[in-house]
Amino acid sequence: MSTWMETTVESVRHWHSGLLSLRINSPHFSFKAGQFARIGLPGNDGEPLARAYSMVSAPGTETLEFVIAVVPDGDLSPRLAKLQAGDRILLNSHPSGFFTLDHVPEGETLWLLATGTGIGPYLSILKGEQVWQNFRRIRLVHGVRSSADLCYRDWLQALQQKKPQQFYYQPVLSREHHQHQPTMLHGRIPALVDSGELEHACKAVFNSQAQIMLCGNPAMIQDARTALKAKGLEKHLRRKPGNITMEQYWA
Repeated sequence: MSTWMETTVESVRHWHSGLLSLRINSPHFSFKAGQFARIGLPGNDGEPLARAYSMVSAPGTETLEFVIAVVPDGDLSPRLAKLQAGDRILLNSHPSGFFTLDHVPEGETLWLLATGTGIGPYLSILKGEQVWQNFRRIRLVHGVRSSADLCYRDWLQALQQKKPQQFYYQPVLSREHHQHQPTMLHGRIPALVDSGELEHACKAVFNSQAQIMLCGNPAMIQDARTALKAKGLEKHLRRKPGNITMEQYWA
């Protein structure tokens, strides 16, 4: 049975006014890479005001890290954005979710397609060993509005330099153009899947030997599924193996 625990904020990093990374102390919290947890603050009615966020941190660490989009008129995220190191915060003791590699068949190539804060569970997955053992090639595609939203970009570029034969990081901007960065793609992820531009940039293909994880805005997921279906790829189900695994985020 899950319970609420009070713990401490270790640090808050503001990527910009609408995006932050929150680190909290959690020495006894056990989870699998790709899962999420509920964090919150006391509400006016005495019950916790809480939301679910995926862990960015690797399992087994004593710190939980979350990447959070600040919703200006939201009940919780503006309050989370005001937290500082040492402040108290609530953590639900039970992790949730099935967006883990345990539910993804092994294959030649793993595509990790994300929009916005949907990149969170992929960062946790990439910090473990299982993903590097299960796939020869890993392609992370992060779709955002502008370059300011490319959180963890430096870490991902360093990972690519460390594992150049196996890992490739592809940022995609939907509302901003960078003429001096030729490796940056522009547009929406589903359109880039449909046109083949994403495969060309990442030097990998969407075929029967690939597994695709989709995490982010529901519109991206729906449109990406349509584009992938046109390439002969279907949702992976236990009773009917396929190539697509999904997790919907609203931010």
